Amino acid sequence: MTTYGLLIFDQAEELDFAGPWEVFTVSAQLREGGDTAVLIAENPGPVRCAKGMRVLPDHTLGDHPPLDVLLVPGGRGTRTVEADHPDVVAWIAETGAQASWVTSVCTGTFLLHAAGLARGRRVATHWSREDDLEARGDVTVVRDARYVVDGGLLTSQGISAGIDSALWLVGRLHGREHARAVRRVMQYDPAPPYLADEPLA
Repeated sequence: MTTYGLLIFDQAEELDFAGPWEVFTVSAQLREGGDTAVLIAENPGPVRCAKGMRVLPDHTLGDHPPLDVLLVPGGRGTRTVEADHPDVVAWIAETGAQASWVTSVCTGTFLLHAAGLARGRRVATHWSREDDLEARGDVTVVRDARYVVDGGLLTSQGISAGIDSALWLVGRLHGREHARAVRRVMQYDPAPPYLADEPLA
């Protein structure tokens, strides 16, 4: 059984946790309920995310089950968490040290760095914040990979990259064919109609 814990907080980027949530819960369904995914927040009330979505956590920092996987999303709220919520950063450090896998999406890597879990490691983050993360020191920012694996630390670039890293993780935990089955159920086969590198004209 694998227990996934996804941290949420005010101004967290929705897809940073909702994308991996989809992967983890589809994986659990295919494994006939042997796994579980839970949302964890500092307080039991609703969390207002970056684009306005309101989400109700399953657990608080003090009452969640033991986690095999800890996921930390990014978003503007990471700055507030780091500056104003030392208890959350301490919880990330303690919980991450006990989990088999620690993962982050986008600027969630900044919280892993603040908690000490990304120090001395190879990591990824959103392209627009790579220089900022590198400037913090004691970290190697990989700029050309959707996700980066360094031991039990899995970090990904921005937002949608969290789906890729989550699929890699369920494949690592439960096999490549299982990950392919999850992808089929999700019908995840990216084919964007407007590529970012297309000329404007």
